[in-house]
Amino acid sequence: MSIPGSSESEQIERLKRELEWAHMKIRVLEERLRLQRMEKYGPKSEKLSDAQLELLEAEPGVSTAEVEAESQREALPDAPVSESESKPGKVRRHPGRQQLPAHLPRVEQVVGCTADECVCQQCGNEKAVIGYEQSEHLDVEPARYFVVVTKREKRACADCAQGVNTASVPERIVEKGLVSDRVLVNTLVAKYSDHLPLYRQSLMLEREAAISISRATMDGWVMRCGELLMPVAAAIGRELLAGGYIQADETPVPVQMHDGRGKNHQAYLWQYGRPGGSVMFDFRMGRGREGPLKYLNKFEGVLQTDGYAAYERAGGPKLVHAVCRAHARRKFMDAAKLNPDDRVAARMVARIDELFATDAEARKTGMDHAARHALRQERSRPVVDLLRIEIEAVKSSVLPSSALGKAFSYTLSLWHKLVRFLEYPVIELSNNVAENSMRPVVVGRKKWIHVGSEEAGPKVAAILSVGESCRRLGIPVREYLVSMLPGLANLSIQRIHSCTPAAWAASRF
Repeated sequence: MSIPGSSESEQIERLKRELEWAHMKIRVLEERLRLQRMEKYGPKSEKLSDAQLELLEAEPGVSTAEVEAESQREALPDAPVSESESKPGKVRRHPGRQQLPAHLPRVEQVVGCTADECVCQQCGNEKAVIGYEQSEHLDVEPARYFVVVTKREKRACADCAQGVNTASVPERIVEKGLVSDRVLVNTLVAKYSDHLPLYRQSLMLEREAAISISRATMDGWVMRCGELLMPVAAAIGRELLAGGYIQADETPVPVQMHDGRGKNHQAYLWQYGRPGGSVMFDFRMGRGREGPLKYLNKFEGVLQTDGYAAYERAGGPKLVHAVCRAHARRKFMDAAKLNPDDRVAARMVARIDELFATDAEARKTGMDHAARHALRQERSRPVVDLLRIEIEAVKSSVLPSSALGKAFSYTLSLWHKLVRFLEYPVIELSNNVAENSMRPVVVGRKKWIHVGSEEAGPKVAAILSVGESCRRLGIPVREYLVSMLPGLANLSIQRIHSCTPAAWAASRF
């Protein structure tokens, strides 16, 4: 249908523009569909072509194993094959035999030769031992449950009527508890470090030691530990605020509500930590900005986060807010996964990878912050400048609602925070350390399902704070808890700062 007053060439140009716009909209919709399917079927599905994903979509109840098997099959025609995959005869080198840690104790077991092998078959003389063929394998002793009988000595004078003296009661985590401090600590670590729910631990005790301890009793132990550790977690938080650099992140955690509705409330754990240092979790019933506003308050160091707006007005007036470069890279990676032929997205990922390669070199050679800063000025600054130029040059030709368009928008809107690593030597390129510290929560909530109540939230946060701080600092968490928890209730608040994992490690190692 022609438009009155317009020439045929104008109509053709208009139709071309409409067709081009329609193609772009279709591409955006296809990108969204592919992203949804990859989220549905997991990381292995990223290797699948659109045709393979379509087949999985038509098959109800597809398992993770089936997705992995499908990803290892020969790609269908619309899936491009990478150059490395197309090279014939490529053989992956075996990494070699894994070495067992040197710090583990060694128990020698000598295997002697048989009687026939000890005698020379030619002359009949006994053969001499000339050495040993040595190998190592890891072994384990199963847990052994036993009852500790504590006898407190009672003394009295046979000649005087001055009364009886009884030895004092050793300090314990739970006074008059049925189990020892070690059993209690094992329960705590198994739940929050090894993600083993209490009901499973209860069944294991019954199976292996014929002891029936209810889940409610075990939950009481855990909550008591959490209550004791809350001041320690607060002290960890003060340690972090006294430093000059904090990385922050947050993750949802379901909370069981006792209001008769039978529904969980989505609360959040806000995490604040320092790379190579301690971590503190702060429990909040919501994801609003009051969490970081209250904790960071007058903090005026460097704060590094993702792009979440709740951190915007946190801290004091001199606070420096940096954001994670890995999050920006992830946006371009999504675009590259959706369209492997998109050279622009691939080039952006390659540019960002150059920045990470520079920092990796600094880390590998053991550079301090000053040396790394000089290396960044030499290598990373030109890459950052080039990245900005390339984004500005092509952003107008990309549909804003496409995956690549969203990556451009995200990166440019946070540009001034993304480049602050060039100004402040202490800033890491990514917030990945903080994200890794969230994994115990993410994995754990799939096992223990929810936090039991709103009141339990801060106690769980305290346990996670101590456990993750020990992990980051390389401290044996069981040894720390067994050493610190007994008597902690009687310790004055002025001495709590000496009980944090960092302070405990400094006093012992």
